[in-house]
Amino acid sequence: MKKIIDDVRLMVKVCDLYYNKNISQQQIAKMLNLSRPTVSRLLSSAKEQGIVRITISGLEEIKYWELERQLEETYNLNRVIIVESQPTEEKLKNALGIAACHYLETLIKDENTVGVSMGSTIYQVASQFYQSTAKNVTFVPLIGGMGQLRMELHANSLSERLSRAYQGKFIPFHAPARVSSSKIRDELMQEESLKEAIRLAEHMDIAVLGIGYPNENSSIKATGYFEENEIESLIKRRVAGEICMQFFDISGDTSPYQDDNNVVGIDIHRLQKIPYSIGIAGGIEKSMAVKGAVAGQYINVLITDTSCANAMAAEA
Repeated sequence: MKKIIDDVRLMVKVCDLYYNKNISQQQIAKMLNLSRPTVSRLLSSAKEQGIVRITISGLEEIKYWELERQLEETYNLNRVIIVESQPTEEKLKNALGIAACHYLETLIKDENTVGVSMGSTIYQVASQFYQSTAKNVTFVPLIGGMGQLRMELHANSLSERLSRAYQGKFIPFHAPARVSSSKIRDELMQEESLKEAIRLAEHMDIAVLGIGYPNENSSIKATGYFEENEIESLIKRRVAGEICMQFFDISGDTSPYQDDNNVVGIDIHRLQKIPYSIGIAGGIEKSMAVKGAVAGQYINVLITDTSCANAMAAEA
């Protein structure tokens, strides 16, 4: 005797009611005098036999989702977003900036406080067109934003630019990003004029972070804060990367580089407690820096490109 769930005509009728007419399974069961589990089995059988084929449009926008899920599970990240690798560094940073922009538009909510680091990748994030409806958003630099070179790459400039895009509030950090000694740094961090920025940075909802690697083309050199001999010294000591000019090795340990850290800004270990700490970096040469940032738990969201993502997957 033919089983009811093998009745092709019944399958087609149930599928038409469910998928085309948007009638619930419970209602279909009542209309056709069937049980609710029978309706569910008919729908499943129809998919197995190819009577129903479900296609999802827009998959080209998330074509790396399997690799994204793999990295999320392997590195215990809340979210990974991967963009196509690009032929030039400028185009890559632009692609990362666009992806970060789209993510932030959905992430930032009313009354949020957003911390902003420095660098050329974050400049691309701040250069995009924003359509967020979030209101009363406050942007605060995570590192001093005064300098003499490439001012557009400093945290003050980037925070202000983002605040204008969101029609939000900007809290300046009127200090250099790096000073000559830890004593000067500690004294500056006690200045009354910096206290609001420091307080907000320590209680932010979202951090937007560039992940750097010290080399000839890095932002820390372009902005004049590190000399070539200092960068060579860091490389010899197996530095993996930096966030807000604070260096770490492949395991995320900052202790080997404490003497290089006369930075006026948030301690990057505070990033471990931020709900959304978004690291943005691409290129295979950044894979070690990203791994170090992940190992130190300085980021819990990663926006990167295929070359860096594949390198991280292979090394895992």
